[in-house]
Amino acid sequence: MLKINAGIIGGAGYTGGELLRLLINHPHVEIVFVHSRSHAGSPVSSVHTDLLGDTELKFTHEIPNTSDVVFLCLGHGESKKIISEIEPKVKVIDLSQDFRIELNATRDFTYGLPELNREKIKLSANIANPGCFATAIQLALLPLAEKGLLQSDITVNCTTGSTGAGQALSESSHFSWRQNNLSVYKAFTHQHLAEITKSMKQLQSGFNNNILMLPQRGSFTRGIFACLNLKTQENIETLQKLYTDYYKDHPFVHLSKNNVDLKQVINTNKCLLYLEKHNDQLMVISIIDNLLKGASGQAVQNMNLLFGFDETTGLKLKASAF
Repeated sequence: MLKINAGIIGGAGYTGGELLRLLINHPHVEIVFVHSRSHAGSPVSSVHTDLLGDTELKFTHEIPNTSDVVFLCLGHGESKKIISEIEPKVKVIDLSQDFRIELNATRDFTYGLPELNREKIKLSANIANPGCFATAIQLALLPLAEKGLLQSDITVNCTTGSTGAGQALSESSHFSWRQNNLSVYKAFTHQHLAEITKSMKQLQSGFNNNILMLPQRGSFTRGIFACLNLKTQENIETLQKLYTDYYKDHPFVHLSKNNVDLKQVINTNKCLLYLEKHNDQLMVISIIDNLLKGASGQAVQNMNLLFGFDETTGLKLKASAF
């Protein structure tokens, strides 16, 4: 069985941990190194304690050039600093925002939303993995953009779990503050808006409306619940067919006939969508696991496409529905 060598840089955080869980069980992957400056020399299972008994890997401070693909699980701004240390022949999947919009002088990055750029991803060497909010919101809008139906401002109320803030402690991720609490942050200015707008213009060149995004911090650990509202004259039956047709060949996005709840997607690489129409107002609900379809799961999905594996390999995961 064909196997590729994979390395992870920034393996001690939440996205690094999720990648390890997926890649350890991927039939076509051998993990050859897990990089972490702060934990170098320590067993991976000393940080990701759920992996005790699953791997004997240790963190390293070196970046060996023995990989076919390297995943960058670093904080925003850090991937730019380290990209030059990776040989050009090694494929890169970056989970930060560093290369989603900005160009890199030495490498060409493809925006890694498979439901938008699948064929281009297959021919690429370097992937800029989309943001978590960006993934949920774009998957709610792509079928409309393809048909030129984004003709009004779009309101987005979206709530994320505490893991979306990363592993570093802060006041807004502290248990005592977060528990039984809810707050809005970065109203109308979230950094993911740039990549969302870029994708909408890729499908609907004349798109020039506002995306009014109200991100919220939820009192739970993982998942994104995004509720979008916009105007359209299309009836609900036409819209449902539009979404079904667009996603019929995309294995992780499904249109639900019934209203959805977040637990349906937790611990999976799925996105579930639900449509409801009231007069000329369309509501689209989009739910994902921010650490999987919003980060590490999508990164593995992109890896599968890069190396010609079945897109779903290693990603047939069961939801933690209760």
